[in-house]
Amino acid sequence: MAYTAKIKVTLRQSILDVQGKAVEHALLNLGYGSVGSARIGKYIEVSINEHDRGEAERVCNEICLKLLSNPVMENYSFELEQA
Repeated sequence: MAYTAKIKVTLRQSILDVQGKAVEHALLNLGYGSVGSARIGKYIEVSINEHDRGEAERVCNEICLKLLSNPVMENYSFELEQA
């Protein structure tokens, strides 16, 4: 069975998001005064071929920790959908 992992990686709240600040500043300069803040992240979709949902979650956690995120600076979350 195949699963699609939809993964979001974002900087931890305590880490200054320079790109997010640049976007926030640009939006304010464009006249969007109601914008309070902006943060930038990554969105990744990965196909995982495992028979068991629990095993697919384990694989997804591993690839997030080992490759897709920096656990010191970033948080990640994911959703698994049956493909």
